[in-house]
Amino acid sequence: MPRPRTARPAPSPRAAFALLVSLLAIIGIGGPAQATDWPEPVPVVSHVDTADPVVFITIDDGWTHDPAAQKLLLDRQVPASLFILPGAYAYDPGYFRTLLDHTPARMENHTVDHPDLTTLDAAGQRAQLCGARDRTLTQFGAEPRLARPPYGTYNDTTRTTARACGAKALVTWTYDFTTWGQWTPPTPKLKAGDIVLLHFNDTVDADLTRALAAADAAGLRPAQLRDYIPE
Repeated sequence: MPRPRTARPAPSPRAAFALLVSLLAIIGIGGPAQATDWPEPVPVVSHVDTADPVVFITIDDGWTHDPAAQKLLLDRQVPASLFILPGAYAYDPGYFRTLLDHTPARMENHTVDHPDLTTLDAAGQRAQLCGARDRTLTQFGAEPRLARPPYGTYNDTTRTTARACGAKALVTWTYDFTTWGQWTPPTPKLKAGDIVLLHFNDTVDADLTRALAAADAAGLRPAQLRDYIPE
């Protein structure tokens, strides 16, 4: 006499889900995106939270290669963060090479053509940020680790693209000391962790002098910004 067949228990919901995930993985459907496809957005830094008596000098663009400003950076050994456009250093890279070789300054990323990145799609933003990084690395042999979005404008795409292009942070600023035309901004009282924005324009020497004097008055010393931003 044949033995009666017993009913096989139905798989648990957890087991069924695990089987489904395995099948989807085999045929290439589903599952989380790889980290290389969706990089973690970088932080945006306009001020560093630190108890150290430090301030951060950042200088943008690079079109005016003022020897007086260069001498001041050399004499004071300012650890400036230089967010320089490739076109602005291409005609005289020696100006910046001198700063990199003889001061604690570091070259950072500021895009190829200075666009408002929020007007570009992901591919356009990548071309600007990765393109500038690659040209700076080729010219100076050092990879930028910070990125400054032109005009201080950015979106979520900028933050993920910056990570994909080697940056560990987007940097804006606490105070802009740049003289624009006939207007010089009022000099604020600096605090520890403030980020000062300057530009290599025709007033950079005077603006840098004013920024360093404001740091001295507040009992602050310039420090290298990338050293205060974690990986």
